Amino acid sequence: MKKIGILHGKERSFPEAVVARINQKNVNGIVAEKMKVSDVYQGESSGYKVIIDRISQDVPFYRAFLKNAALQGAAVINNPFWWSADEKFFNNCLALKLGVPVPETVLLPSYEYPTETDANSFTNLVYPMQWEEIFNRIKFPAYMKPHAGGGWKSVYRVESPEDLFRAHHETSQLVMMLQEEVVFEEYYRCYCIGQKHVLIMPYEPRNAPHLRYVTDFKPSAKLYKTIEDYVMKLNVALGYDMNTVEFAVRDGIPIAIDFCNPAPDADVNSVGKENFEWVVETVANYAIERAHNHKPGEDNLTWGTFVKETAAKPKTTKKIA
Repeated sequence: MKKIGILHGKERSFPEAVVARINQKNVNGIVAEKMKVSDVYQGESSGYKVIIDRISQDVPFYRAFLKNAALQGAAVINNPFWWSADEKFFNNCLALKLGVPVPETVLLPSYEYPTETDANSFTNLVYPMQWEEIFNRIKFPAYMKPHAGGGWKSVYRVESPEDLFRAHHETSQLVMMLQEEVVFEEYYRCYCIGQKHVLIMPYEPRNAPHLRYVTDFKPSAKLYKTIEDYVMKLNVALGYDMNTVEFAVRDGIPIAIDFCNPAPDADVNSVGKENFEWVVETVANYAIERAHNHKPGEDNLTWGTFVKETAAKPKTTKKIA
């Protein structure tokens, strides 16, 4: 029997619905359940062929458990090795190489020295920063947010240099990035499952949470195709099995705002019944597909083309005269 497990925290509606949906399909040799994690010994199998991870971003113990499970052959959705290395600033840089528009962004060092460092640890950093040049490129108002992380934690809208310096003072040891504000006409949040299933949802982030999927706009055929293409490019390159990508549309051009959400909100009370039904059905089918394709004793993780192509590049050696 191939077991599919879902690892989650406070979340209820989505994990319970996915488990129920997989079991309702009554696929021979496959069963789903909410995971049970007991003693974790190195090098021992978790007992699950597929694991849907919804919580390890907040629980380091689970992240370590998932890496061990992956080493023993479990297909973990999403790849815990890549997610541990992933962050928003790098994703923006990769998006530019893929031809996907992103807001003008600059990386800022942390306001406080990291623990066990001092000024001598930053010998190579040119300081003070070239603030005037930064302000001229990013302009105000702007958004300052952590270069890694999510959930709108420690995100600031700043309207002047003074506002920026005040907010930066509050960020302690967080590495931040300053990003131009994109004033948009339309906004879309897009699920991507298995790097092949895309749901484009009109979304209004300025509304109250329970009304954000209630909008009066929808994408034209041309815009829909462009957004779908960008979603696929980003997820194939990054190697996400499950992710959301958000686009702010300015002057008809979709600009990728947020695309590092490998445990995206899927609660029925926030995404709405229609979107909830799509993501439950699609994730259930994808998890079953991964269980069917499971290869005993092999790496069953998804690796993005960025990682695979970089690893596959031949090394060149130079002869020394």
